[in-house]
Amino acid sequence: MQTISDTRVRFGELAGPLVHGSVFFDWQLISTQEVAAAFGYSFEEILADGGIPYAPVVVESSVHRYPGTGDTITVETVPIDVGESSVDLLYEVIDGDGERLATARMTHVTISPTGSALPLPDQVQSAFADACADRDPEVGPRTETDREAPLPSYSTSFRIRSPYIEGAELAYFEEYPRFAGIALEEYLTEQGTSLNKLSDEKQPYRIRDWKWEFRSPVLSETELRVECDVLGVDRETISVAHELTSDGETNIRGITEYGCFDRTGAPVQFDEEMVDLFEP
Repeated sequence: MQTISDTRVRFGELAGPLVHGSVFFDWQLISTQEVAAAFGYSFEEILADGGIPYAPVVVESSVHRYPGTGDTITVETVPIDVGESSVDLLYEVIDGDGERLATARMTHVTISPTGSALPLPDQVQSAFADACADRDPEVGPRTETDREAPLPSYSTSFRIRSPYIEGAELAYFEEYPRFAGIALEEYLTEQGTSLNKLSDEKQPYRIRDWKWEFRSPVLSETELRVECDVLGVDRETISVAHELTSDGETNIRGITEYGCFDRTGAPVQFDEEMVDLFEP
């Protein structure tokens, strides 16, 4: 189903000439709400009972081209697997010419007020099962890395305030790429440079392929720590392991592959100086 139809990219979604990486998460959240309503188990119903609706458990995404000003996007969303308490949704972001811009696969679980996973109502589970498409696209990081070289690590901490939280008093999951981006920009500052100095014709360090696993929600007013270990560096990809923790507990763990894009949103190689900042 089309969960977002022919929507023009807005100024507030941009970071420079292209959309911010977190906007893909935002479009997925809008799409999830549309799917939830269409299958008779809406966000509003779950929130009214004190639950956390369709919390992402595993997110795998790949960006093929970044949209920018003038682009029109459509999001098509279909269920591809369903369990007793979970549903896997496939999201495809397509531009006005039918070109695929991004692909994402998310496993969603609804959380009860006590923190346990709620089973899907029988009729909802059956409806998802009947609508499942037989599709298994390759998304997310392409390679495994062992971090054998002495590559850098960096981190930051900050308190989760109201601008970052959703109606369930938790951090929005589309904010997590921003949190990782804050840590990255602080690292660049420590290296004596900044995105503004490096970004001109090229747009470096934009999330391209990632797989994040969500272990527990990030609560309002908690101190969040973002730990980042660089796993691999070349002209195509900078691979970083992320771990987000609060109160001594891991909230999110995953791998992000950052790429470089030109001002039209097409992938290009990093310049040498952009790569050298992450070498031993």
